[in-house]
Amino acid sequence: MRKSTRKQVRSKGAVPTSSGPNVAEATLLSGTAYKLIMDALFSGRIQTGAFVSQGELVELLGVPIQPLRDALRVLEVEGYVTIHPRAGIEFVSADIELIRSTYQFRTIIECAAARNYAEKAPVENINALLADHLAFIDDIEKSGIGKNGLMRLHEIEMKFHGDLIRILGNPLVESTERRLQNYTSLILTDRPETIPLILRTLREHIKVLEACRDRNVDLAAAEMAAHLTLAMHRAMGL
Repeated sequence: MRKSTRKQVRSKGAVPTSSGPNVAEATLLSGTAYKLIMDALFSGRIQTGAFVSQGELVELLGVPIQPLRDALRVLEVEGYVTIHPRAGIEFVSADIELIRSTYQFRTIIECAAARNYAEKAPVENINALLADHLAFIDDIEKSGIGKNGLMRLHEIEMKFHGDLIRILGNPLVESTERRLQNYTSLILTDRPETIPLILRTLREHIKVLEACRDRNVDLAAAEMAAHLTLAMHRAMGL
């Protein structure tokens, strides 16, 4: 059943026109359209699972139709949308299947990354990440989450998972992980970040990092698997 789009997109205003951009300009415009679509998904201006027309997306985002179509083709390849000819654009649903698939794939990649990180990462890098986590926990316990707490949490999350992935030295894995992180962001768009949830996440990270610091590759992989399993259950509301 198609979802009503009236509450799923909000108009941004008039649509700018284009008068035959060259290839570089067209590439720039399609890249801009791609970013605007993803930003609208992350902000909730487009709801996951929404079914909308190209015209509604043009009105919402304020981009010309051709760059929008180019961006949608890329998004379809990446699995964020399904294009139904002469019908509309269906955005991916943040349902149980997407949650399970995303965290299962992340577990495969990130457990391997944790093993490599435990074996190869410079100890000063590990200690710096541990210090960031411990300082953030201390600040939360003393003063609460604070004005910039969620931004700080996002930065620590990206640093933690990003450093582990980069240790593999595999650009294909890095690009795949970025896509999985986008799926994760979509899954968690409507989930409130409470202090207990944040502290739980940070302490799970610390267990992984402590195992890495001790060069215990098996424990590092096990703690990462436990962290992602618990994160998946939280995303499912369990």
